[in-house]
Amino acid sequence: MEKKHKINKFLGAHVSVSGGVFNAPKNAHDIGGTAFAMFLKNQKRWVAKDYDDKVINKFKDEIKKYNFNTDYIMPHAGYLINLANSDPEKWQKSLDALIDELKRGEQLGLKYVNLHCGSHLGLISLEEGYDLIARGINEAVKATEYITVVLENTAGKGNTIGGNFEELKEIIDRVENKDRVGVLLDTCHTFDYGYDLATEEGYKKTLEEFENLIGFEYLKGIHLNDSMYGLACKKDRHESIGKGMLGMDFFKRFMNDPRFDNMPITLETIDPAIWKEEIELLYSLIEG
Repeated sequence: MEKKHKINKFLGAHVSVSGGVFNAPKNAHDIGGTAFAMFLKNQKRWVAKDYDDKVINKFKDEIKKYNFNTDYIMPHAGYLINLANSDPEKWQKSLDALIDELKRGEQLGLKYVNLHCGSHLGLISLEEGYDLIARGINEAVKATEYITVVLENTAGKGNTIGGNFEELKEIIDRVENKDRVGVLLDTCHTFDYGYDLATEEGYKKTLEEFENLIGFEYLKGIHLNDSMYGLACKKDRHESIGKGMLGMDFFKRFMNDPRFDNMPITLETIDPAIWKEEIELLYSLIEG
């Protein structure tokens, strides 16, 4: 008799770092998380005070105290960074900010930093955008020791890059050190862009396309969100688990899919007050 695969999911949410980054582990623990996302500094400012040893040591102590593994922590870079900006001064500002984020991640002993690919602002071609993003990643990788830059797919709003798998592949192809780049899929963004995760056939087709174009070896994490609007809406509006257009069948399929085992799966759903319930609900979907 064939042995059934034991599903091994690590769930959490994008938790607050109010009062200091060292508060994130407790906030994640309090909602029943075994993974979490967080910001490494104020996500809407270019510059922040450097961490001191006290902050770094306290964060590491809290990680141990609440029994988290750094494999399942996916910090998110600030929203101002746009490596697809063709203005040399603004591009450099974005690069400097990314390097700062990566160094902060390394100071905390983390493995990943999640980055939005950026927007070409309608001023340059996609090809030029890919080149600028990859150039920034290559520079940031050279300026840091080991941390992996994890590119998040977008919902396709405006002039953003990285909505479809081909665009993510084009950027990865241009990154020199393939060990230092990965992908994070947001389920709301994926659906909103036009990949039909809601149906069994669409789910299968989407993941086959991802495997063929990029490969699951590059998949480092998931933002697990329902979508407020319909397929290919390009709106990027998250919804609570099972309350949106993706529906519970998708989440059941996802939670029983071993391809998403052993990576950080974090919620960015719209009501933090029910994150604990949502995590419990998701775990309850695992069969056997």
